[in-house]
Amino acid sequence: MTQPTPIRRVRGRRPRLLDLFCCQGGAAKGYADAGFDVTGIDKDPQPRYPYRFIQAAAIAFVLEHGTAFDFIDASPPCQHDSECQRIQSNDHPDLIGPTRAALETTGRPWVLENVRGAVPKLREPVMLCGQMFHLANYRHRYFEAGGGFALSQPFHPAHLVPQAKMGRPVPPGHYGQFVGNFSGVPLARDVLRVPWMNRDGIPPAYAEHIGRTVLAQLTPALEVAA
Repeated sequence: MTQPTPIRRVRGRRPRLLDLFCCQGGAAKGYADAGFDVTGIDKDPQPRYPYRFIQAAAIAFVLEHGTAFDFIDASPPCQHDSECQRIQSNDHPDLIGPTRAALETTGRPWVLENVRGAVPKLREPVMLCGQMFHLANYRHRYFEAGGGFALSQPFHPAHLVPQAKMGRPVPPGHYGQFVGNFSGVPLARDVLRVPWMNRDGIPPAYAEHIGRTVLAQLTPALEVAA
């Protein structure tokens, strides 16, 4: 059984977080707000990423450098398992298994995120929804925890506000579905609290919740430098 890895918190040093498949940094903002020093990795340039960024293949990078970080977040591309991509019959690689295998080699605590269509491939995933964080949105994302880290399922409030159809303008009194190509980017930025982004991603509130759970669970004591 994998044992939790202590995170040593020393004055002047924030725990280091590796943000794999980082895209534009929605998760990164949440982890930074929780208290992490974030480094993002993506195979494509990410000029909007708000923290330290390295352009590299995520799986290769974590295999070589993963042990240098205190916690690892991985969000492999979800196109293989997303509903809209299946409708369009597009072919995308399934990176969940290879990503998990790479994470398990590091000996570090980690979380693996994806969409509802990937749930059968995730191990005991926890679902997070915008309603849990008082966001005007129902975005569901699923998180598998590993490396000695564990997540518990928060209470899921009922969906009482009607939701606009995918990709359509959001009528008054409705929540939007901000996925793929959608109208209302300014509204999405405001609702998801990602003012620097121009496409959908993980709301920072989800990652901040996970980050605070990591620090509470895996930090045995706050160590202060002499």
